[in-house]
Amino acid sequence: MAFDAVPEIYDRVRPSYPDALFDELFSHFSGNPGVLEIGPGTGQATRSLLARGARVTAAEPGPQMAGFLRQKLAGEHRLAIINAKFEDISAAEPFDIVFAATSFHWVDRAVRLQKAHDALRPGGALAIVSTNQVRSRADRGYFDACQPIYQKYFPDEERTVLQTPETIVPAELAEIDESALFGPAALHRYRWDQTYTTTQYADLVRSYSNTNIMHAAARDALVAELCALADSDFGGSVTRPLVITLTLSFRT
Repeated sequence: MAFDAVPEIYDRVRPSYPDALFDELFSHFSGNPGVLEIGPGTGQATRSLLARGARVTAAEPGPQMAGFLRQKLAGEHRLAIINAKFEDISAAEPFDIVFAATSFHWVDRAVRLQKAHDALRPGGALAIVSTNQVRSRADRGYFDACQPIYQKYFPDEERTVLQTPETIVPAELAEIDESALFGPAALHRYRWDQTYTTTQYADLVRSYSNTNIMHAAARDALVAELCALADSDFGGSVTRPLVITLTLSFRT
């Protein structure tokens, strides 16, 4: 729910998703498939679903996020927004697709696959999209250089070990295959690097859940140090090397 406090910032700086991902997903459907979207946030993926002709029911737990999305996509007659957690909703009719873009990891693991299974028609698809920062020279060494800053403000957190692009395998792939609720999961990877000016990167950092819950003075100091590093040593920009994954499986 930390995201709910900053919908404008979140919408401004969070990346969208590759067209090729939606090409793959919608190659399995025709017409206007019904989609249940989990945690749409401010609609980074919702717009792409609607553009492909989908009828979207979006379950967004944050009241400010839900309100922002209603205003942003006002007039979209194929969009219904429910201000509720995915775990708490009941589908009136089965969907063709249950879709989660950078949100499935927030859903209660004890129920999320069963809930998705129950919301789908037989043969319907569970599509889980994950955003993964990877180890790459594309960042020009920024993320190694900023580690002492993060260690200063988050001394108890272990450094995340980044994988290389070709080794990214999201945790939900094995979880799906072990559940016996779906057919074999297929994994698709898309390189999706994002470059930010210092000002844009400051907003991106503020949109993260762990920084959003910091005391304001500490958060501002962290952002200031990260931006100073980007300005002094990296020409005023930061590149995040990203791989977007689509884990796609079909209800048996």
